[in-house]
Amino acid sequence: MPAAIATRPLRIAQVAPLYESVPPALYGGTERIVHYLTEALVELGHDVTLFASGDSCSSARLIAPCARALRLDNVVDPLAYHYTMLESVYRRAHEFDLVHFHLDYLHFPTTRRLQIKNVTTLHGRLDMPELGPLYAEYSEMPVVSISRAQRAPLPEACWVGNVYHGLPLDLQVPGPGGDYLAFLGRVSPEKGLERAIDIAERTGMLLRIAAKVDRADRAYYEDRIKPRLGSPHVEFIGEIDEAGKRDFLGNARALVFPIDWPEPFGLVMIEAMACGTPTIAWRNGSVPEVLDDGVTGTIVSSIDEAVDAVHAIGKLPRDAVRARFETRFSSLRMASDYVDLYRQLTSLGDDDARDRSGDPGLLHPGYRVARG
Repeated sequence: MPAAIATRPLRIAQVAPLYESVPPALYGGTERIVHYLTEALVELGHDVTLFASGDSCSSARLIAPCARALRLDNVVDPLAYHYTMLESVYRRAHEFDLVHFHLDYLHFPTTRRLQIKNVTTLHGRLDMPELGPLYAEYSEMPVVSISRAQRAPLPEACWVGNVYHGLPLDLQVPGPGGDYLAFLGRVSPEKGLERAIDIAERTGMLLRIAAKVDRADRAYYEDRIKPRLGSPHVEFIGEIDEAGKRDFLGNARALVFPIDWPEPFGLVMIEAMACGTPTIAWRNGSVPEVLDDGVTGTIVSSIDEAVDAVHAIGKLPRDAVRARFETRFSSLRMASDYVDLYRQLTSLGDDDARDRSGDPGLLHPGYRVARG
């Protein structure tokens, strides 16, 4: 029996963004992780309440401030729904041992004043200069990173743990591999799709692209990507759902992840691992933490290195890729890490708060456990 369920079950609130459902119908990394975490916590025996859009599907108790995901409804003012949701969270705060937010800093001012036991997982990039003063002001608000690289721009934040993402073990199955390269994600400059196309053309392999185009990236798509879709080495599929990933990733020779930004985690890398598919990724952000170079993929720093990696990628056994995924990136492992952290945040007194270099569940010296 896991240690997480050997003691009293916890009463936990998970507070998700409302832009996508939980889980999302298509793209939506944060909402997907909230779903996997929530389901795993329920499986571990905890009492979980999920605050999310009404079209969400969960084994937890669902409280919905809006009927549908806001992106689907083209809502003009999404903050209105988020503040309505926060008020609902605060009214029910006495029902929970801890509230786990996934809303960045939106809730900080009120949560500070109400002294609610809470933690926030930061899912995005943190290298914007505006964030420094904000996290200095809210220096007591406990936050969790999804990779240690994510912390680099904000070392002064109140980091209380680092928990890597995880997926259900039965979500994907190992595939046989194939004769094409896969690109999965968003079409945007930082995701490196132009590099992926260069790699395909240099190697003579087909690049299959399963990606969404956000409104903010439409001009980039029209100017830089669309003119290259006529290449015989490129096939643009568009956005795919969770079921479609199994064949798309499992039948690929490799996933290409040529990012040009400080990636906080890179969920697609572990989705590929779950299918037994190795990844060829640029050495940016979380990549060296998530990929085991030479086991689950190859880490590169140039197009030339990526081309060489494509030719050698068949030497990586696909069963070893899947095995490493099962060891490091299951949703039950993720949930157990969070439960350890929840228990520390709700039971440690001020004199016990301490920092142990950011391992999962270990407290920052500036954190003080809320009372009452």
